Order: sequence, then C-alpha cells, then structure tokens
Amino acid sequence: MIGIRIAGGLLAVATLTAATACSTSNQSTHATETTAAAASTHRSETFEPLLQQALPGVKGKSFTSAVVDFPPQAKAMPHRHGQAFVYAYVLEGTVRSKLDDKPVTTYHRGENWVEQPGAHHVLTENASRTEPAKLLVVFVSNSGDELKVDDKKS
Repeated sequence: MIGIRIAGGLLAVATLTAATACSTSNQSTHATETTAAAASTHRSETFEPLLQQALPGVKGKSFTSAVVDFPPQAKAMPHRHGQAFVYAYVLEGTVRSKLDDKPVTTYHRGENWVEQPGAHHVLTENASRTEPAKLLVVFVSNSGDELKVDDKKS
C-alpha cells in the first residue's frame, strides 16, 4: 500500500512538474531528441526525454521524465539506473520486467512499479509479438548522473 502511494505521488509530481514547466520554460530544459539503444541481435526500445530539471529545495538532485517505446518483440539490454529512484507506468501494451533476483513480472496498461537505487534491471521487454508497448518513466537522480547504463557485453 505504501508503494502504491509513493508511485501515485510521483505521478502527481510528474504531472505538476510538467504543467509548471509549460508555464515557466526558462526554469527547465526540454529534451527533444529521441535516441535508440544500439542492438544488433534484437529490436530495442527508444527513450524520449520529456522534462529534466533540478528539484527545488533538494540540492544535487534532478527530476527527469521520459517516454520509453517498445516496438513489438523489443527488449532492452540488461541495465542499471545508477543511484536513481525510478518509477515506471505502463501507458500502452504489456511489459515483462525482472529486477535483481526477483521473479519476472508482467505489467499491463495502467500498472506500475518502482526500482530502488542500484537495482539491476535484468529483463525489460514488450510481451507482445504484434502490439507496441509504452512506458512513462520518472527518475529522481543525482544531478549529472547517467540515467541508464547497459551491462557490458561479454
């Protein structure tokens, strides 16, 4: 129950922050480029930053929101988000996720999860062979930190 309240609170913060950014664009940085993770053996996700700004009153911390699109059969490389606290909300489709040594969980549109700082995201994939999936992802991170670091290929 506490996790749901925290996640809902972060979504409210994301909404309020986005609305504030629209009215005070000189205080925030909007990213417009869409980047695709490089992958030679499978389709991968795309990451589109929506808003990034310093958290007022929280020195050294930043708030970032992004949309992550997963084409059919796409999967992300195993990765970490450093010391960021991450909230993910399924906007569209179905996503399978596995954190650390926990079991694989399937999330449908309207469902969400959180990732604690330092968590290893072993699996993130679109569960459908034919339909796209889309996530809203919110990061609270140390300012300047990379938001996603893929595992090194062996």
